[in-house]
Amino acid sequence: MSALNLVSLGGQLLNSPTHKPLKSFLLPPTKPFFKSPNPITTTTTWKSTTAVRTAVAAVDSSGPTEKVVVEEEGGGGRKKYHFLVANAKFMLDEEEHFQEQLAERLRYYGEKNKELDFWLVIEPKFLDKFPNITKRLKRPAVALVSTNATWITFMKLRLDRVLQESFEAESLEEAVASNPVNLEFEKPEKWTAPYPKYEYGWWETFLAPVASKV
Repeated sequence: MSALNLVSLGGQLLNSPTHKPLKSFLLPPTKPFFKSPNPITTTTTWKSTTAVRTAVAAVDSSGPTEKVVVEEEGGGGRKKYHFLVANAKFMLDEEEHFQEQLAERLRYYGEKNKELDFWLVIEPKFLDKFPNITKRLKRPAVALVSTNATWITFMKLRLDRVLQESFEAESLEEAVASNPVNLEFEKPEKWTAPYPKYEYGWWETFLAPVASKV
């Protein structure tokens, strides 16, 4: 074969395609790989629930942050009351911080326009329902009564030498009913504390207005 024929044959081989061009194996970028029969949405529906009991939360400077307190009512609309009790001399004349704790809580309630839910009761009638308590008490006795169970437990830890219990009553009048008694405390010969002794009768501010002769 001549050199001219070889050159002509090489040019034909270079100019003629040896295979068909490949088609793209990638899907169009805008086309999804699959379609879910149940498309997922980002909207979440929250169902509201209705509380069946009343919750009360409070924070004050006279105690720790109080957790949500649930007040329960017994059958027939009877309400639950919680109390601490000790002899009157300890509660009203000897315990150094009791008066200021009650005063601080009263101030807090006034600032928040909260209805009072704690009272002092001197010689409470409900003690007749607790013979195991009365046999351990010197008389006259004084009780701190409240519908707030969490706060009563806190005050139990602060006061220490008190007894704790609870009862139900149909009304506040029934809960704070008391027996008449005269309180007399001997004045100490020497007062060595760096602060003045509380004045006699300081507790009258914390007596329930409906207390006494029920």
